[in-house]
Amino acid sequence: MKATRFTESQIVAILKQQDSGQTVAQITREHGVSEATFYNWKAKYGGMQLAEVKRLKELEEENRRLKKMYAELSLQNDIFKEALTKK
Repeated sequence: MKATRFTESQIVAILKQQDSGQTVAQITREHGVSEATFYNWKAKYGGMQLAEVKRLKELEEENRRLKKMYAELSLQNDIFKEALTKK
């Protein structure tokens, strides 16, 4: 996955600029991002505060870790079932 140039806190700050009255075109030109990127950010982070964004990142990381654990345990379970059926 491509690394982003902006942190979540910077993205939230950029999105808040629109609330202060700047147009999307001005904001995207100032920060060097496309309008599509701006609207993707708005869909993901729109209306969030910085604390909520940090919590979202923590939950995404925990979800990733749990999915990995489940995949490993599922694989082990399949191996054990296969070993038992061969006997």
